[in-house]
Amino acid sequence: MVIRKSIGERIFDASNYTLLALLGLLSLLPILHVVAGSFSSPNAIIHNHVFLWPVEPTMEHVNTVAANADFWRAVWMTVKVTAIGTLLNILLTVMGSYPLSKANLRGRKGIMLFILVTMIFQAPIIPVFMLIKELHLLNTMWALIIPSAISAFNMILCTTFFRGLPEELFEAAKIDGMNDYRIVFQIALPLSKPIMMTLILFYAVGHWNSYMGPLMYITDRSLQTLQLYIYYMMAGSMSDIGMSPISDVSLSLVPKALEMATIVLATAPIVVLYPFFQKHFVKGAMIGSLKG
Repeated sequence: MVIRKSIGERIFDASNYTLLALLGLLSLLPILHVVAGSFSSPNAIIHNHVFLWPVEPTMEHVNTVAANADFWRAVWMTVKVTAIGTLLNILLTVMGSYPLSKANLRGRKGIMLFILVTMIFQAPIIPVFMLIKELHLLNTMWALIIPSAISAFNMILCTTFFRGLPEELFEAAKIDGMNDYRIVFQIALPLSKPIMMTLILFYAVGHWNSYMGPLMYITDRSLQTLQLYIYYMMAGSMSDIGMSPISDVSLSLVPKALEMATIVLATAPIVVLYPFFQKHFVKGAMIGSLKG
């Protein structure tokens, strides 16, 4: 059955689509400009000819960044933090969400209230820094993982999803002699692929784009992450990160193209992986927010 819309509804829909399309294009403009600048020639950048597409296309800037050992060291550090941190995040979130999804858990309301309080009131930066220092975690990878080991919002999202799973399955599994750990990993997780993909995306992107943590806890340049590497590149000179200008044409403009090329290479992994998570991300976010 096709529901016919009134003229007012069609005008409203057209206005929404137009507005969203314009907002989408506006959000793409700076991204396209950075991509165009990273693949444009130094001469085009110097004369400010680059806007939304490469002018005199060249791979010179990208190749220079890719040839820098410090850049790949930062990439490897970021990959390690993202992989280990996301694995720990998912494990703690699942182990916390599953019992909280059970109505017969004693003190469940109090625990949920405590979790909600942590979302509203967060510890100031200085006490957190002092705690990390006292634990001797400064200039270690764990300083970037442990403080963000679990997200209250993601735990609530996962808890809401688990509540929507058929309780009869878990009761039947207990009758068959399965303990809670086997139920979680053999029944709950296989049925929770959408929400798991959503949480993996949330946590992984958070670790990959993390800036404040590395800035506060990492002073050793050999342990800097990708975002910290970009910060030093944009705040200082090329020599601060072990890179020399590729051209004598302009020492003030060509480094800008190197910054753009670095940003493009740093963003590429997330852009490449996102399409594979998009379907599960949308489904998991919708189900996790509506079920309960």
